[in-house]
Amino acid sequence: MDKIVTPLIEAARIAQHHYETYDQAAVDAVVTAAGWAIMHPEHNRILAEMAVRDTGLGVVEDKITKNHRKTLGLLRDLKGAKSVGVIAEYPELGIVEIARPVGVVAAITPSTNPGATPANKIINALKGRNAVIIAPSPKGATTCAALLGYIHAELDKLGAPPDLVQMLPAPITKDATHALMRQADLVVATGSQANVRAAYASGTPAFGVGAGNVAAIIDRSANLADAAAKIACSKTFDNATSCSSENSVVIIDAIYASALPALAAAGGVLLTAAEKAQLQAAMWPDGKLASTFTAQQAPRIAQLAGLERDAFRTARFLMVEEAGAGPGFPFSGEKLSPVLAVYRARDFDHACDIVAEIYAYQGAGHSVGIHSADDEHILRLGLELPVSRVIVNQIHCYATGGSFDNGLPFSLSMGCGTWGRNNFSDNMNYRHYLNITRISRKIAPREPALEDIFGEHFSKYGR
Repeated sequence: MDKIVTPLIEAARIAQHHYETYDQAAVDAVVTAAGWAIMHPEHNRILAEMAVRDTGLGVVEDKITKNHRKTLGLLRDLKGAKSVGVIAEYPELGIVEIARPVGVVAAITPSTNPGATPANKIINALKGRNAVIIAPSPKGATTCAALLGYIHAELDKLGAPPDLVQMLPAPITKDATHALMRQADLVVATGSQANVRAAYASGTPAFGVGAGNVAAIIDRSANLADAAAKIACSKTFDNATSCSSENSVVIIDAIYASALPALAAAGGVLLTAAEKAQLQAAMWPDGKLASTFTAQQAPRIAQLAGLERDAFRTARFLMVEEAGAGPGFPFSGEKLSPVLAVYRARDFDHACDIVAEIYAYQGAGHSVGIHSADDEHILRLGLELPVSRVIVNQIHCYATGGSFDNGLPFSLSMGCGTWGRNNFSDNMNYRHYLNITRISRKIAPREPALEDIFGEHFSKYGR
């Protein structure tokens, strides 16, 4: 595999060494050009149609929305951000920060977002004056190749080296992907946990993200119609390909009888116990989630499972009542489809316990949603649950990766902290693609007296 990967790395290093000489204005021009390559309406539609056709996953119109929205939001975040030369000065500390490239980035991307995720990683890498080589999923390789063609055409207009942005040649193999990770200077991995673990084990510095399995709590103070509409929108967007789509909803008992009709009004169909058993047998025929159900629309899922009730023909999403979490309760895990597990909690304490149990099985570190007007309950989730984000009264799959009406960075890669066995808990952004050099000058001494540090300790416990 080195025979395939080494020439790509060598070409990338030549291009990156040239690109490293660009000033901030020239870098920002390259970033903007790469963004327009996917946001151009004609390109966007072609990429979305190609992605659905070749992967069999998702919805064309939703992928168009995702490609546009995620890229526009990222470009908004990057506009005016310093990534060349001096990026910050702290006179009181005598510190000056200078942005430096990391070099050649290996970007591992999933089949669920074969256009938006490569574009996001490419743009962030270019912002830091890096070269980037994409290792797409095999099913997403054609979409990635088309995207790179559009990007190269835009780079050519600026006279920028095309080898700044490359991808592994088809057919994409694990061996080639692993070789790329070993030879690059930084790995950024999004997708299967197998790829994330391989990135961390590659010997190259790596950022990888944890598994998604989002739960959302509907608190007793929630606006039920609003909560149901937002959960339905999030659960059905792009047929739930996003790791940020809710897989479970936990409803407080006092409002359970009212919340279920609200979810039904938003397009959910609640399965009977017999229908649930039938769906479970079809989705996990050998204990493993069948790929035929991934990112399919709810009527198709019902059809695959042999569910024949008329209501399934127009369902937006399917709901199953669940009472436990773990391998014996497969609906408690990530389903990558518009199927929602519904839990009934005695009170808010119990709701927190249910979510903690779900995340002990799968999804720890990612995020939790809450629909509530109770600030104490909202804060409690951030203080107690193993999550990096608490998404409040929002469409979860939009909000988690940044939104125009919240302050999170736009990203398709969400760090899950040590809970999710990641080394970061931020939304991956351009700063993760930088080395930062710090110049340190002498300042007035700030050495404290012993009493300043130990005074309280001495007064309580003696010397």
